[in-house]
Amino acid sequence: MSDLSFLIYSSLRNNSCSDQEIKNILSSCEKNNPSLDITGVLVHSNNYFLQFLEGNENEIMGLFNNIKKDPRHSKVLLLNKGKIEKRMFPSWHMGYKDVDNEEMSFLTSSSDEEKDAFNNLLKGNHVEDNKALKMLARFYRTVK
Repeated sequence: MSDLSFLIYSSLRNNSCSDQEIKNILSSCEKNNPSLDITGVLVHSNNYFLQFLEGNENEIMGLFNNIKKDPRHSKVLLLNKGKIEKRMFPSWHMGYKDVDNEEMSFLTSSSDEEKDAFNNLLKGNHVEDNKALKMLARFYRTVK
């Protein structure tokens, strides 16, 4: 079995979290994640954060424990975690996408069920494990 793990969480972005604070978050990821061998993506809107982290389980859990304490967001909800065979985002120490959750559009032919699954992820609702990973991968292939 692979030593690679993943973790997906969502949270509510606090009103005080400015666009400059988002840049600060990404700068911190760029600085710290390479030495921890953590990769992943961050989706954010005016209201929500959705983050996918991958790497060594202990490292991503340690990072997640720090993330939970960050005052720029609240209601941090662990959506899923587990083992993976290979990285989905091997060269992204933290890819990101700013989305307007009121104007979400999909550039691929996605079913209504898949669109609902992705929107549920953004809102912190439980989504079947494989469906969640597939939707994140599909979303990032179309917007990067």
